Amino acid sequence: MSAETEPFARQLLAEFPALRATLASIVAVSEPDKLREQVAQLSEAAAAPNLWDDPETAQRVTTALSAAQAELNRITELECRVDDAEALVELGLEADDVESLREAEAEIKAISQDLGELEIRTLLNGEFDKRDAVVTIRSGAGGVDAADWAEMLLRMYLRWAERNHYPTQVDDISYAEQAGIKSATFEVNAPFAYGHLSVEAGTHRLVRISPFNAQGKRQTSFAAVEVVPLIVESDEIEIPDSELKVDVFRSSGPGGQSVNTTDSAVRMTHLPTGIVVSMQNEKSQLQNRVAALRVLQSRLLAKRREEEAAQKKELAGDIKASWGDQMRSYVLHPYQLVKDLRTEHESGNVTAVLDGALDGFIEAGVKWRRLAP
Repeated sequence: MSAETEPFARQLLAEFPALRATLASIVAVSEPDKLREQVAQLSEAAAAPNLWDDPETAQRVTTALSAAQAELNRITELECRVDDAEALVELGLEADDVESLREAEAEIKAISQDLGELEIRTLLNGEFDKRDAVVTIRSGAGGVDAADWAEMLLRMYLRWAERNHYPTQVDDISYAEQAGIKSATFEVNAPFAYGHLSVEAGTHRLVRISPFNAQGKRQTSFAAVEVVPLIVESDEIEIPDSELKVDVFRSSGPGGQSVNTTDSAVRMTHLPTGIVVSMQNEKSQLQNRVAALRVLQSRLLAKRREEEAAQKKELAGDIKASWGDQMRSYVLHPYQLVKDLRTEHESGNVTAVLDGALDGFIEAGVKWRRLAP
């Protein structure tokens, strides 16, 4: 056996206890046995001959099945990869094969990276962290630049979901007159979507040379991001009809272009709180009403939880807000930098971040939230 092989192999073998410990913590949170049971139940439901008689239910079942199966596959594949990599190291040690050891080293690094991405799940143990997410983006101060910034944020989050293979559904968009959007609401339908995206809630600031300013001046603009967990039937948030005001109108696209010729879009106002939800994604007024009610219930649930948390803090004598008015800055001029003001996590590749490369910021946010007082 060469002088190089045995120390190299022993060094690689020493990494496996930590890998297996991390994997065990991920398995404990992900509960693969429950995932298998869920996959079996959803598979049975998806095989029903009359499933597509109700397209909305069918879509929900198939999406949930796809997400649960993908989650289960990620865990079982990692378990197999760890076993295979360890076997490859032992084989390389036995055969005095340095090339096999180098191949195993590369696989160990890849496994470590994949485990790191999944390890964040061990921190997502809040009551609603496993839920789908409902995200609303609203333009703030900054005029047309703010509306344009809100649309850039919408694209950023949709690209993030696409990169992670998470299904999304845009429920409503209100377009601004000159450019960009006044607001948009969309869903991310994936396990732990709320847990991940909840740390994105807050005010996002953009600094750049305004493309809408003829003098080429630097402009600062703001947009607000709201994230709530998607409501499920078991939450039982009941809203009496007397507390609702429902208006119907025609769906519209950019610049006021009509999308359809019927009053299918729905605007639902919860009178006691003033919360307003608009929905125009579905083709029928009934479907939009059901979807709007679901999002309204989600927001009321989030509001109730915020009030309970505020009451607990007041009773404990801690009235400091945990989120500032500005949680992240995106600077395009005079230098390039995205920096989270809570976690200090930053990136000089602004283009990549705006194209959905948010995992580093989200992971830092989840860890920061876990450690925050």
